[in-house]
Amino acid sequence: MNLILFGPPAAGKGTQAKRLVEQRRMVQLSTGDMLRAAIASGSDLGKQVSGIMERGELVSDDIVIALIEERLPEAEAAGGAIFDGFPRTLAQAQALDAMLKSRGRKIDSVVRLRVDDEALLQRVAGRFAESGRPDDNPDSFKVRLAAYNDQTAPLLPYYEGQGKLVEVDGMGTIEAVAKAIDEALDGVAA
Repeated sequence: MNLILFGPPAAGKGTQAKRLVEQRRMVQLSTGDMLRAAIASGSDLGKQVSGIMERGELVSDDIVIALIEERLPEAEAAGGAIFDGFPRTLAQAQALDAMLKSRGRKIDSVVRLRVDDEALLQRVAGRFAESGRPDDNPDSFKVRLAAYNDQTAPLLPYYEGQGKLVEVDGMGTIEAVAKAIDEALDGVAA
């Protein structure tokens, strides 16, 4: 099963993806984690990405798609992928569909975590105070959130039109969100 966890930064996608990895043995493909790893490596790509993320801008489709494509064989061997933070644009969604189709695969379900933007800002401010992670800076987060909302709006009708979109209230407890996601996925697997 290939699943997209859809929602703005700090919506809890990573938390839910980690749980699904443990329970369903899928591979989490988190673009945020991949990009932070590139930065930590000190590579040329990491240096390029660092400045982009610190300004709160989104990394180009070409870079993100290449990172995803590199990890697909691992996900296929595990029986599926959890796409976390990808796709963010219609072009990325179409590229992902084409990439998977060429491998005889598809996206099975898209779970959208609906959240309140103001609550996310408070969550990120707290996370920044604890970790100091540059991409959690509240000012750059506001830019990321606005970019996310603007650029990803077309994805809702795209996946809804394919009959793959399931909406989950992302403002509940971790357990309540997990239960709703599990019910959605069990419905797809049935």
